[in-house]
Amino acid sequence: MAWWKAWVEQEGVTVKGSSHFNPDPDAETLYKAMKGIGTNEQAIIDVLTKRSNAQRQQIAKSFKAQFGKDLIESLKSELSGKFERLIMALMYPPYRYEAKELYDAMKGLGTKEGVIIEILASRTKCQLQEIMKAYKEDYESSLEEDIKADTSGYLERILVCLLQGSRDDVRGYVDAGLALQDAQDLYAAGEKISGTDEMKFITILCTRSAPHLMRVFEEYEKIANKSIEESIKSETHGSLEEAMLTVVKCTQNLHSYFAERLYCAMKGAGTSDGTLIRIIVSRCEVDLDLIKNQFNKMYGKTLSSMIMVSHEFQP
Repeated sequence: MAWWKAWVEQEGVTVKGSSHFNPDPDAETLYKAMKGIGTNEQAIIDVLTKRSNAQRQQIAKSFKAQFGKDLIESLKSELSGKFERLIMALMYPPYRYEAKELYDAMKGLGTKEGVIIEILASRTKCQLQEIMKAYKEDYESSLEEDIKADTSGYLERILVCLLQGSRDDVRGYVDAGLALQDAQDLYAAGEKISGTDEMKFITILCTRSAPHLMRVFEEYEKIANKSIEESIKSETHGSLEEAMLTVVKCTQNLHSYFAERLYCAMKGAGTSDGTLIRIIVSRCEVDLDLIKNQFNKMYGKTLSSMIMVSHEFQP
């Protein structure tokens, strides 16, 4: 796929936008790229992947002022398939894009629980608040209520807890005594008993700060003689297991989590372009360089090269 090659090459580093930015010629370039028969996809890529999201919003305003057309609607009418999905992701303001991903994960038959878990477990309290605000504005519905309506049981509870962003309310100072108590409580709620007290796991994982949880995980391994990940895998299953493991991974190393998620999206038969697009677009102005470096360390290859290989034989 030529568009993936162009995208990867353009996204060699975290996007910082153009230092000599003028939205008017960019808007004109996009207009010419879509005018007449056929579409100059390379021109669209050259403009949109070299600009920050804030600059893309200015281009859209200029496009409307100069040509009397909505840029997003014009792009939709000219593009299709996965390339359209990528360009639409680039054009949405960040929080509106993440709100859209959550909405799309819940609408229709079935629920893409992995998408919801990924977003809720990896964002800060402030980011979650902005996502909820964008969701309410765009869909006239409460994100929390929609999650409650679309999920159930302990998965619903952990997702709602994550949505509260309570982990960010706890200060960075780690109370060693409380960390030890939490570790003992987790052991008592899982390995020590027949069955599992899921709510104890959910409460601790979703209400403690990252530094505190790191200390809890250390203490837990001393008590249980196994890692918290091993216990979660043995005590839970399905989407609840995925949600708990995601919280642990995001706590330990957020960049490693995204690197692993990208790798899993490409390994084996088929590629999850939705995951690739969502992570690369949402992190390209945040920490994509760090994710790429971690990817290289973990898998001995660059993210760019693996994307190219994974798409080499696709039409």
